Amino acid sequence: MKILLIYPYCLENRLHEEDASIVPMGLYYIGALLKENGYDVDILNFHGMSSEQGNIKAILKEKNPDVIGFSVLNANRWGAIDIAKLAKKLNPDVNIVFGGVAATFLWKHFLTHFKGVDVVVIGEGEIAFLNLIKALEAQNDIESVRGIAFRKGKEIIRTQAQEPIQNLDELPIPAKYFTYQHLALTRGCAGNCTFCGSPKFWNRKVRFHSPQYFVNQLEMLYQRGVRFFYVSDDTFTMREDDVIEICKKIIEKNLNISWAAISRVNYISDAMLYQMRKAGCIQISYGIESGSEKIRELLNKKITTEQIKRAFSLTTRYGILARAYFIYGCPGENDETVQETIDLILEIKPLSVIFYILDVFPGTALYDEFMEKFGLTEDIWLNRIEDILYFEKDPELPKERVLAFGQRLRTAYYQHLPEFAAAIELTDQPELYEMYAEFLSRLAMTFSHGDYAQMDAIPDKTRTAEKLYERALRYYPDHRAYLGLGMVYQKQKNFQQSARILEQGLARYPDSDSLNLCMGICLMNMGNFNKALDYLLKIKHSKDAAYYISQCHQILGR
Repeated sequence: MKILLIYPYCLENRLHEEDASIVPMGLYYIGALLKENGYDVDILNFHGMSSEQGNIKAILKEKNPDVIGFSVLNANRWGAIDIAKLAKKLNPDVNIVFGGVAATFLWKHFLTHFKGVDVVVIGEGEIAFLNLIKALEAQNDIESVRGIAFRKGKEIIRTQAQEPIQNLDELPIPAKYFTYQHLALTRGCAGNCTFCGSPKFWNRKVRFHSPQYFVNQLEMLYQRGVRFFYVSDDTFTMREDDVIEICKKIIEKNLNISWAAISRVNYISDAMLYQMRKAGCIQISYGIESGSEKIRELLNKKITTEQIKRAFSLTTRYGILARAYFIYGCPGENDETVQETIDLILEIKPLSVIFYILDVFPGTALYDEFMEKFGLTEDIWLNRIEDILYFEKDPELPKERVLAFGQRLRTAYYQHLPEFAAAIELTDQPELYEMYAEFLSRLAMTFSHGDYAQMDAIPDKTRTAEKLYERALRYYPDHRAYLGLGMVYQKQKNFQQSARILEQGLARYPDSDSLNLCMGICLMNMGNFNKALDYLLKIKHSKDAAYYISQCHQILGR
């Protein structure tokens, strides 16, 4: 039996593609369990392929699956519906199975309105999907399979719920079969935020893999060549002892990795952050949602302003970039609550922020209240939309006003960002100095050549980058800092200073392609083409160097 597991495309382009384009971990766990049971499984990422129906059709024809399982979120549900229709046209006998968060909360909607959907897996999918496959293969009645819903004639049947997996370590490690960058220590969240589907999906119970399982998975992926990871738990740092054990094992195994995590501000400590930084953590994202305690209370975000301040201060002090998530356009949002958010931003000085307008999703407490308040039914999802923004139905939140709130928040943040970078305080721990240099130079590169460099709203970008590079080099002779500072000086036409700093870098990293190239270009700008060739010819294997070598030869008449 041939099985495809597909992550469909979304309707709209994403502001943060790196978050939306990744195949959910659940598909890898399902795929691994199926492979352990002898099934032929492929995982396909169709994100971003909405305009490539011809390619999708060709892939489906080539694979010729018996079963297709779709990982369905609200944003990609129409992608799943479209691909399912296409698959049914190619082979009317193919079994189409929807699973995931949107499928769990809209199972009746999908089975009522979309005849191409044969079965919906509700909740945690591994055991239910495996049992469904076994039943289909044996041509047995699927009514005995727990954790699913399906049509039987004109009737829609939902079977008894599948019990959650008690020991997550019993699941095969997906890295035995697949390569990916996202992994998780836990399932579930103890929080009960009104805008989040996690409480209802996981029933507010948190289950844990063992630290050994987690590190074994990391090590397998490391051996496959993965060096950067996203740790996708709702709250990775919930058990301090487990996190510290994981970090120590990463260090003991000499896994030279970088990784980003998600946490809550009330689950952070000095000891944990110290070990996380040593083990390669470079970023922690925190859901703050609002600077207004009134708004946070409405969202049932059980964190205090003092906890927020402490978490951001501590995280930054260990050379870890603290990223903040904020939501605006909430019920009761006004000029005062927006100003409270700005005031909090100015206090906690986040080095990265993502602002969202409040979305309403099935499965959340906010959704139930919203649907009742505005007299809506699930038929709203028959519209070809990804989501519903709260303000779209609330007459007290005109669109122009909500958009103005967002503009005001972003403007305030970006105008003060250079001040936040200048205010960075790091703990005096010599064993972390090399990591501090890496943190500062990476942040500097964002201002000089990365995302922040493209933003007109941020003042003094070049000067901010220059200071950060210089500060990085006071901690450690960091390769990126030498290169970035050399490039900044060239941009300022200060070629003598650029050559001096690049020479220092090359004394440390003589075989660096990028430093040799930058030095060659610098010397060309100074008119010293013979000396420029000395550096460029060291890296003549580089495509980037070839053009400049040719230019030098032409100018020198060779």
